[in-house]
Amino acid sequence: MSATLAPPPHTGVPPHPRRWAAAVVMMIGALMDLLDTTIVNVAIPSIGRDLHASTGDLQWTVSAYLLGFAAALIVSGHLGDRFGRRALFLTGIAGFGLASLACGLARTPGQLIAARAVQGLLAAVLVPQVIGSFRTLFQGKERGAAFGMYGAVAGFASAIGLLLGGLLTDADLFGWGWRSVFLVNVPVAAATLVAGALLVPATKERSAGRPDLLGSLVLAAALVAIVLPLVQGRQNGWPLWGWICLAAGALALAGLAVLEARRRGAGPVPLLPSRAFRLPAFSVGVLVQLLFSLGMQGFFLVFAVWLQAGQDYTPMQAGMVTVAFSAGSFLTAPAADTLAVRYGRLVLGAGALLMAAGFAWVGAAVAGSADAHTGAWPLAPGLFVAGAGLGFLVVPLVNVVLSAVPADLAGGASGIFSTAQQFGGALGAALIGTVFFGHTQDGPTQALGAAMPWVTGGFIGCAILCALLPRAATSRPTDA
Repeated sequence: MSATLAPPPHTGVPPHPRRWAAAVVMMIGALMDLLDTTIVNVAIPSIGRDLHASTGDLQWTVSAYLLGFAAALIVSGHLGDRFGRRALFLTGIAGFGLASLACGLARTPGQLIAARAVQGLLAAVLVPQVIGSFRTLFQGKERGAAFGMYGAVAGFASAIGLLLGGLLTDADLFGWGWRSVFLVNVPVAAATLVAGALLVPATKERSAGRPDLLGSLVLAAALVAIVLPLVQGRQNGWPLWGWICLAAGALALAGLAVLEARRRGAGPVPLLPSRAFRLPAFSVGVLVQLLFSLGMQGFFLVFAVWLQAGQDYTPMQAGMVTVAFSAGSFLTAPAADTLAVRYGRLVLGAGALLMAAGFAWVGAAVAGSADAHTGAWPLAPGLFVAGAGLGFLVVPLVNVVLSAVPADLAGGASGIFSTAQQFGGALGAALIGTVFFGHTQDGPTQALGAAMPWVTGGFIGCAILCALLPRAATSRPTDA
């Protein structure tokens, strides 16, 4: 879920008469991205069998989408601010639908991975326009309600993505099997494109600066350079080129940050605003977001594979197991923001510890079953506790962290925060997936047992970092 904070002041312009209709249309567009982040996980084993994909191919099927999104997100927001959000939203919707069609028609792993990367890029084009448009179309309490709707839909999508993926794969509509999880986007995108052309107004920021296109290319190359050796290294015996690639990616990120910090005078809008990173609350918060996404995406990738390959669950049954996780998050999410305003980082730290404890329970239940059929019930308490922790950690994280960021940095900080989420997910699929697939020769249960300490450790790291966050969120008015 993309973050927003500190919207612009009232402009005195009357509100757009069709603003709520436009908001619904744009939320449907954003929903496709929110679902596609997780919906593919349950279909991964079916994709592997049908396309004869390697384990690295399966990891790339998840990571390519997240990397594409992370690489293009920040610059797409700047482009929409400068040249008009409506045009970029419609472009993103049309492109996302075509990329989804390409995913559904893919005949080789390479074709699917390439289409997924393009799908992620186009998702990054459309999503920032939704957030930017909401900030322009709504004021006062309406703006809070609009962003509340976005948060509710984002939580709903995260909760049902795995379940919907299992349902579509098992339903085998028209004999499409796993391809349904992609092809379902095509009619939705077409309808949204028509409705968007009719209902979404054109908005942009008159003071928007020039986007840093060269910096965006460097950022994209750096992210790919970091993830590539993590996915391919195990299959290739961890060659020297992988370590060089990893170091080059890290150095490129550091170099980009240093160059932008030293830039003076007129020029492109910085991708990595150094002033924001000098704020401890923001820099620590970005790390919390990254570690959270690493653990979440990595866990649900390997968990879905284990349920089907190791426990003989159907895709639908695998999706149903995650209902306990969704129930936990639905229980705590409504109260999380209120509690965080009062108790601040203690709520987030407690959420991270609950997630660590919940996933540790799952790991213990799996280890205790050896190679026997575990069943859903021993896993359900751990998944429920982890889901409850999710509500306490993720829902208030944006406000607790970004409330420390000055209003003039809010847009860039929000983009960085969302990029960390996507990049963390790609790292999780690469790192935790590599651990899991590296132990599959010992059996699926042993492989999941080897991966679970990494998942649990990620959330323990989140809890430790949460101790460095502000004691409480600094609430801001919706029209600061």
